[in-house]
Amino acid sequence: MKPPTLVALGLALCALVLLYGEIAAGLVATWWTNDDYSHGFLIVPLCAYLVWERRDRLAAMTPRPSTAGAAVVLASLLVLIVGQLGAELFLSRLSLIGVVGGSVLFFLGWRYLATLAFPLGCTLLMIPLPAIVFNQITLPLQTTASRVAEWTLSTVGVPVLRDGNLIHLSNTTLEVAEACSGIRSLISLLTLSIVFGYFTETASTRRLVLALATVPIAIAANAARVAGTGVLAHAAGPATAEGFFHTFAGWLVFMFATAMLFALQWILGRTSNRMSAQSTAELAL
Repeated sequence: MKPPTLVALGLALCALVLLYGEIAAGLVATWWTNDDYSHGFLIVPLCAYLVWERRDRLAAMTPRPSTAGAAVVLASLLVLIVGQLGAELFLSRLSLIGVVGGSVLFFLGWRYLATLAFPLGCTLLMIPLPAIVFNQITLPLQTTASRVAEWTLSTVGVPVLRDGNLIHLSNTTLEVAEACSGIRSLISLLTLSIVFGYFTETASTRRLVLALATVPIAIAANAARVAGTGVLAHAAGPATAEGFFHTFAGWLVFMFATAMLFALQWILGRTSNRMSAQSTAELAL
């Protein structure tokens, strides 16, 4: 890379720090205080590793700057201005990724951007969703968990009455609150599935299947947790729905959901190998 290009990259980096330093600090604070996005601390080193993993390919490329990158940077800066004026953190944080991607395109070219597309895309996982989107996802999850728990409890013979997200038992009332909606497990499991799929699968289709499968897996696992809590509360008392037992159940169910994800990947791998073997046999004939 030529010295003028290095100087330009250095100046761009300084401008990036000046523009987004406060926004980045606020993002880190969100990871620290919001358990739903605490995995953000893992995304940064992961993306750094993914870039390092591509170091040989990047070193073999010849920079071919594209003026389209300037348009991407300008558009991202407009998004930043809109986000700042509207006090919308999501837009401000999203613009940072756009500026980085546009800068890569402007200084290095399309091949570099394509090579870095996956690490850059992974950074989206560390940005909290807007509150309006988050609430639109959380409410259906709460309702689904409540309904499945009610059905399960009735099926096993536990007297239950559901009122919205309140599950009334004979000795206590359980509330499927926002924290119990399963959104935390869904976000964490989605992040895990994307990373896991990247390192274990080579076909984009199977990676996509793993990512999409996190939705029904997370919903089923959380509904089972709520129902299990109801059964324990009915049989052993309301104390089992609180404190250590409640926290432990959350961890246990997430591990179960992770095991289901791993099992799905194993099934996909076995199916793919069997299909490949059949295709090879047919070609041999």
